[in-house]
Amino acid sequence: MELAQLPELSDRLETLPLAHAYGRITAVDGLVVRVAGLSAAGAATMGARCRITDILGEPEGRAAEIVGTAEDGSTLMMPYGTMMGLGPGQRVYMDGPGGGRLRINHSWIGRVVSGLGEPLDGKGPLASMGGEERLLRAGPPPAFQRKMVGPKMDTGVRVLNTLLPLCEGQRLGIFAGSGVGKSVLMGMLTKHSKAEVTVIGLIGERGKELNEFIKEELGAAGLARSVVITATSDEPPLVRRQAAYLTMAVAEYFRDCGFKVLLLMDSVTRLAQAQREIGLASREPPTTRGYTPSVFAELPRLLERAGPGTGQGSISAIFTVLVEGSDMEEPVADAVRGIVDGHIVLTRSLAERGHFPAIDVLQSVSRMVPKCLSEDEYKHVQRTRQVMATYDDMAELIRLGAYTAGSDPQVDEAIRLMPKLEAFLRQAPNEGCSMAESFKRLEAALAG
Repeated sequence: MELAQLPELSDRLETLPLAHAYGRITAVDGLVVRVAGLSAAGAATMGARCRITDILGEPEGRAAEIVGTAEDGSTLMMPYGTMMGLGPGQRVYMDGPGGGRLRINHSWIGRVVSGLGEPLDGKGPLASMGGEERLLRAGPPPAFQRKMVGPKMDTGVRVLNTLLPLCEGQRLGIFAGSGVGKSVLMGMLTKHSKAEVTVIGLIGERGKELNEFIKEELGAAGLARSVVITATSDEPPLVRRQAAYLTMAVAEYFRDCGFKVLLLMDSVTRLAQAQREIGLASREPPTTRGYTPSVFAELPRLLERAGPGTGQGSISAIFTVLVEGSDMEEPVADAVRGIVDGHIVLTRSLAERGHFPAIDVLQSVSRMVPKCLSEDEYKHVQRTRQVMATYDDMAELIRLGAYTAGSDPQVDEAIRLMPKLEAFLRQAPNEGCSMAESFKRLEAALAG
């Protein structure tokens, strides 16, 4: 060893801890591991990372996170992997503070990664240089320093370009039951929108649907400008929740780089279910329909991170909510609707009639209307809604043949225009439509 290296080595030795505190597993209870000895070290804080090793402390071990403490002073934690192979006596070492960090850079574009930031697409490791480390559980930008929501974003989907516009930095919720076309609509947005980078979080998806979404709905062109973060339904709840945090951190990185980012997260409901599992396992009391209070604390903390930043970039976010039994008042749907800047409702009745995307325009709202529309555009949107509402009010009588033509001029107009409006609202997955063309077609449909 050269003498010049000795001072550097001496400095490093002085910073090494004299002891490395650890605890031992005392019980494995359901999804929670109970550990004694860590609280005495003063480092067992909520969200802190740990490593569970064998009884002798070897090998490297598996990752875990502290989710609570017990009255007897023991620490409650959940592993990021399987519970199999864990038992009393195994050592647990502290591994880092809460929150977690990952280095994110431009090499993530075009890649599919896990909730822990590991590549899943067989294209080799992610670049370790460049970019920056991002805190996964960061807070939203300061409220008074955020930019205003920007102009309309061209989504490539006619109904969203016209009747339910998505603006740069806006947050929309898609509320739907299972099997009514959420994934198809998400694929259309990734392929046809004018966003510079798309970040897609698939939280709690069925494993067999991952390849189907990437190859069929997203396609090679969509993947080339996207980052896909996924945690399937069979993975532990911590990993599913981590995937949501990572999705937001990746979107924030590209927003802070100045990009117009489109964030798609499917679904917030499965994130809430993962948080409920974590809460119940850590002895948190169930409240509204079995959901724990931490669920409704986590939702705004996560969703508020989307939107305009303090610089030039923005995150235009669409969060899907799985509505069970078409109940729009169920707790997660109600909480999300109060956070986002508008909601899109997909209905099974439209899907059963082959009307895709199955968006119920009359139940859906974008809170940016009429601010983001010109005077003429707003007139077209208002007239379309009035025609559709008139037809919807009389639909039962029209189908039964009980309505007599000429009785009401507004109903007569609605009967005449509805076939053309329905044709306008239908759109094939591979068919893109620009903003200007969308309004041109809407105007033609209203002209009759």
